[in-house]
Amino acid sequence: MQNLFIIGHTWPEPKTTGAGVRMMQLINAFLNKNFIITFASTAEKTNYSENLNLLGIKEVSIKLNDSSFDDFVKQLNPDVVVFDRFYTEEQFGWRVSENCPNAIRILDTEDLHFLRLEREEALKNNRPVNYNKSAFALREIASIYRSDLSLIISKSEMELLQNTFRIDEKLLHYLPFSVKKVDIDNLPEFKKREHFVFVGNFKHKPNSDAAMEIKKSVWPKIAKTFPLAEFHCYGTYADEKVKQLHNPKERFFVKEWAEDITEILKNARLMVAPLRFGAGLKTKFIDAMQCGTPFVTTSVGIEGLGRANDFSKQITDDLEEFTDFAIEIYTDEGLWQEAQKNGFEALNQFTSTFAFDDFFEKLKKLHNNLEFHREENFTGAVLMHHTAQSTKYLSKWIEEKNRNST
Repeated sequence: MQNLFIIGHTWPEPKTTGAGVRMMQLINAFLNKNFIITFASTAEKTNYSENLNLLGIKEVSIKLNDSSFDDFVKQLNPDVVVFDRFYTEEQFGWRVSENCPNAIRILDTEDLHFLRLEREEALKNNRPVNYNKSAFALREIASIYRSDLSLIISKSEMELLQNTFRIDEKLLHYLPFSVKKVDIDNLPEFKKREHFVFVGNFKHKPNSDAAMEIKKSVWPKIAKTFPLAEFHCYGTYADEKVKQLHNPKERFFVKEWAEDITEILKNARLMVAPLRFGAGLKTKFIDAMQCGTPFVTTSVGIEGLGRANDFSKQITDDLEEFTDFAIEIYTDEGLWQEAQKNGFEALNQFTSTFAFDDFFEKLKKLHNNLEFHREENFTGAVLMHHTAQSTKYLSKWIEEKNRNST
């Protein structure tokens, strides 16, 4: 069991996205176990894409709705296949199942997409979250059932899948980010820091929404309270709406990608992130905590990091209270130090060296008992049969249509 095939919705961008960080941690974990890795994607590379060739990983460009993939994957004959979002499992899962039936199929959810998308729709339409209204929930849950194992990055998402959707824990594995322990002694102290900061990939809607909320509802009062303070928004892929927030006269700066976000966070006094929707673990907070930079965020932002009660005066969904919390922590050194300590304590749950050991132990058991594991997952077999058949013939129809149009 040494041949790994990863199908990516995009090429990993660890310097710009949490998903990229997650994927590179998975890749390095498999490399440490001496797996031979092939990474494929239908996407175009960007300037931020990681050069996987430097790690000895074969990079392959693949096409949607094209039977050339069948020949390729059959020849590759992987032991393990990882889909890096449910979209890729929908597109290629049936082809892998058909051509490599003995390969273990793993879905790395990154975060639960349906959770983020349903929260966004609920916010837009001013209604409660209702998963029964979400077609994405049906699709992603089906993808989890079709897979032999799904990797879940957040404990709160594990609880949602098990308690609300009654998914058998045998199909799920909690695997959060892995972080290094903080060298507390080398971090700048309160008085040596200044300004407010927000970090995020603006292609990700929760981040662009948060930036606009900061400018509209949070920054005006903070700017009036601290006449010399500045707000700095860092992130790639900013659209025109986000770029238009840039206003030096108001001391609000929208900046693009930073080569070393760590140095920026170490010198900032406070991160402000009023995330109104989203899912998974947010790397911005893990990065901030590693840099000893306290944050103020929402119940969505803190999800998977700890209980809101553990972060006194840092978590609220009320924007007026949110702004007051930010002002208090920025001003009060004692409160700031308490918030910093909260972050260090929260990080402890992600510094274990055994997380990947548990994962590979489960992978080994799957390899040895794959047939029995699939027999117990009858729902997955049903969904694979019906979904694969419908997807298969739609894909073949699209392929034939494309062939005739050329």
